[in-house]
Amino acid sequence: MKAFFKKMFAENPVFVLLLGMCPTLGTSTSVINGLGMGLSATAVLICSNFFISILRKFIPAKIRIASYIVIIAGFVTAVDMALKAYLPEISASLGVFIPLIVVNCIILARAESFASKNTPGKSAVDGLCMGLGFTAALVILSAIRELLGNGSLLGLPVLGSNYPKAIMMILPPGGFIVLGVVLGVIQLMRTKGGAKNG
Repeated sequence: MKAFFKKMFAENPVFVLLLGMCPTLGTSTSVINGLGMGLSATAVLICSNFFISILRKFIPAKIRIASYIVIIAGFVTAVDMALKAYLPEISASLGVFIPLIVVNCIILARAESFASKNTPGKSAVDGLCMGLGFTAALVILSAIRELLGNGSLLGLPVLGSNYPKAIMMILPPGGFIVLGVVLGVIQLMRTKGGAKNG
């Protein structure tokens, strides 16, 4: 459990490692989009980590990155087709960001740094932890942006009809502003936590 929480929070791919910024900023306009993107990436992370770990001894070093991309692309295609079949609204809303999971640096980084060196079980758990950390980051950013930009959460009105919507928050500049503020708060918390422990 300690390793699980460490990977989810202390090594959070968005808030600590600063990986996956493109899908983070592009899909965090609503909580539904954030959840859809996060869970899709989590499914791909678990499956690709597991299979890359199984095949790690058979993949020649010279073509390992290309091989990882082919394996990841297979799982991304399966996730994309499943979303189109069962959740077409989310698929349409996420658009090109689902196929772009293939080159998501979080997934490639975990394949290279963890799955290629560890057992399939550990690699699958690593994929789950990193995926849930990515999902948590997307949901936090999405909730703030949707609440400030539309006055709603999960598409349901929260702040009432008189709330003056800050439309900029659901536009690209709002994504950068919210991400910057959240990163600043997290760094402040980590600095204070380090000072107390030191």
